[in-house]
Amino acid sequence: MEIAPKRADQAMLMSTSRLPAARYTSLTALPTPFMDEGVAEESFAKLVELQIEQGSQGIVVCSVTGEGPVLSPKERHRLIQIAVETSAGRAPVVAATGTNCTQETIVLTRAAQEAGASAALIVTPYYNKPNQAGVYLHCRDVARSVDLPLIIEADPSRSGIDISSQTLGRLAEIPNIVAIEDVMGDLRRIRDRADLIVLSGDDNACVSFRLAGGSGSVSVVANLVPTLWATLQRAVNASDWPRASMIQAALQPLVSALQLEANPAPVKYALSLLHSWFSPQMRLPLVTVNEATGVAVREALARL
Repeated sequence: MEIAPKRADQAMLMSTSRLPAARYTSLTALPTPFMDEGVAEESFAKLVELQIEQGSQGIVVCSVTGEGPVLSPKERHRLIQIAVETSAGRAPVVAATGTNCTQETIVLTRAAQEAGASAALIVTPYYNKPNQAGVYLHCRDVARSVDLPLIIEADPSRSGIDISSQTLGRLAEIPNIVAIEDVMGDLRRIRDRADLIVLSGDDNACVSFRLAGGSGSVSVVANLVPTLWATLQRAVNASDWPRASMIQAALQPLVSALQLEANPAPVKYALSLLHSWFSPQMRLPLVTVNEATGVAVREALARL
């Protein structure tokens, strides 16, 4: 690699080979706990510690699961700092820094690097709906602005725009663009992009995605069952497909319940049931789950 990372975990993540079996295959996208009008820093630190203690191999902060779009730059920076300090080198911290403004994304990504993040996650620019040339130049300019490894997030259901195979091929030539997270379970990503690490962002499709050659996952349900989700990923790494499929089937009711309303309202509600120190509070325009979703989440947790 031409760009020299600052830490060993960056060096490992920047490898363009498949992710090592022992690391970076079970990443958890963390929600952000709030207290009144601010971030509940102590609760967030507890959540980071819990994830690492119970088997998650890395954490993603300030993503859509972390309500990144409604966080201030100062709050984003502080959350990354807390995650880095709490993890203390035990697991990589991936900071979601993507917006629909290239210059703002550059500022946030540089701040994430300053705060000690191991990598940055940038989503395709939403709402503006640029063409593929615009998507490429957006990602290229962000990559050029930092020496962090970058993961590109493809989530057309939220952003309204996808990344073509041709555009991904061009992006893969940029040294510090090392991975793509596919939120739609599109197996073509794996077939077309052997030159990038390919992560599943869809808990429903994780096992089939890994079976097809995917490298790992960025999970929401892992917030609730980090040990079980890490066990699933280890089963996949060992090609123990029956065990992986069994775990996936056991988790399916919970995964389905978490998708009844916009993420992260259901997972925050579920975390509040499991941990008295975690608040289900949301920031507008999102609100806490309705009664029917709450019942479904409680029943799914009880079944586990």
